[in-house]
Amino acid sequence: MSQSLTSRTPKPKYDVVLIGGGIMSATLATLLHEFDPELEIAIFERLGRFAKESTAAWNNAGTGHSAFCELNYTPEKPDGTIDISKAESIAEQFEISKQFWSYLITKGYISEPKDFINSCPHMSLVFGEKDAEYLKKRHEKMSESVLFKGMEFSTDHDKLRKWIPLVMSKRNQSEVMAATKMDLGTDVNFGTLTRKMGRHLLEDSNVEVFLYHEVKDIDPKEDGTWEMKVKDRIHSHKQEVEADFVFIGAGGYALPLLDSSDIKESEGYGGFPVSGQWLVSHNQELVEKHQAKVYTQATVDAPPMSVPHLDLRIIDGQKALLFGPFAGFSTKFLKEGSYLDLPESVNTKNLRSLFGAWWHNIPLTKYLVQQVAMTKSQRIQHLREFIKDAKEEDWELKVAGQRVQIIKKDEKHGGKLEFGTEVVVNKKGTIASLLGASPGASTAVYAMLNVLEKCFPEKLHGEWKEKLLEMVPSYGQKLADHPELTEKVRNYSKEKLQLEY
Repeated sequence: MSQSLTSRTPKPKYDVVLIGGGIMSATLATLLHEFDPELEIAIFERLGRFAKESTAAWNNAGTGHSAFCELNYTPEKPDGTIDISKAESIAEQFEISKQFWSYLITKGYISEPKDFINSCPHMSLVFGEKDAEYLKKRHEKMSESVLFKGMEFSTDHDKLRKWIPLVMSKRNQSEVMAATKMDLGTDVNFGTLTRKMGRHLLEDSNVEVFLYHEVKDIDPKEDGTWEMKVKDRIHSHKQEVEADFVFIGAGGYALPLLDSSDIKESEGYGGFPVSGQWLVSHNQELVEKHQAKVYTQATVDAPPMSVPHLDLRIIDGQKALLFGPFAGFSTKFLKEGSYLDLPESVNTKNLRSLFGAWWHNIPLTKYLVQQVAMTKSQRIQHLREFIKDAKEEDWELKVAGQRVQIIKKDEKHGGKLEFGTEVVVNKKGTIASLLGASPGASTAVYAMLNVLEKCFPEKLHGEWKEKLLEMVPSYGQKLADHPELTEKVRNYSKEKLQLEY
């Protein structure tokens, strides 16, 4: 741990303060510094290093979310057609991330892309006639889009055995199965990527980073700036810091901090914490037989982030398999948070939203209770739906990150549970917060550009525009409508990120 990161005292005033040391803050700080190197920027992180919460490698699935395999992004409409609009949107957002990371490599700000991104086919796998028919229709519809060019579909057991030998072992030939395969998929270690960006900010910029510093409160000042109470957790020193612009990228703690700002846009928001667990295997015999990320359908009453998947993971050069997620419950808003986080988040402004969301999601509550009560043996039984002869001794249980699902005001139901990622910005564009979970880290660059569009629109489309197009060549254009541009940016990022599809 660098001495300078724990003993320095923050200045009383900054142009920009970013709260949290995850991928969102690291991305936004890098973007802002590129646009204007003279900006005085500070990052406050309550733990001892970047990316220790949701961004950490084992705290998420490491899927470069491109909608290649996630079936919940392609719902079937009442008339039987498949809606791929959300899938196209998420695929485009991940292409933006890849372009930005490629720019960082081109500039020499980060190096060794294989440390954080590797090619890994993305597959959807379904069982039974009904789901096989849905997957076939989905494949046909997605194949019409340039973003999903090259996606393969098969119901043939021999073909599937080549794609996923571990899953097909000991399968009955009469079992109806269908799968799609997209070789453009990736496995991403967002923790390593974030720390690479953090190192660049520390060594090659004037961005100031303060570890073990926690922002406890945000208050508006009469002149339109913000005043924050910052606690140095090592020396128990407290001080006040002012900023013209504040970004709250504090994961689960974004909600209470946003609430403390008293902006009108934060009213009615509540949070529902959901933890997760993975079954993980480091048995290399098994790993060699499964070189893909394979997603299937969510079970009835399960939330979208609980879609079962069996994935190849590549972390610090080591390959492993991951199966899950299994949902858990904790009243903490962060993995290293407090059990009082949930009760202390309840207030008169969000009580109706929280109650409404709970009342209309009783099946979800029941699902969570059942998940929490599961033994390891019961989890292995679920795994055996994927791997027929899975052995308990080959797998260990690993706790994933803590997520806080957004609860929003809803006129009809009082409150509504949201499963996406949302940016909340005040009217003046001087404070912004990121709430929610999936697809999260994969779309960090898009999300942070969204923050800049809402908070610095004149600069982004004025003096910053040329630099923006250097960082993200496809910015402002819909890739789905431009096949040549899609091929161009994919070839560019493939070369820079050393991908092997």
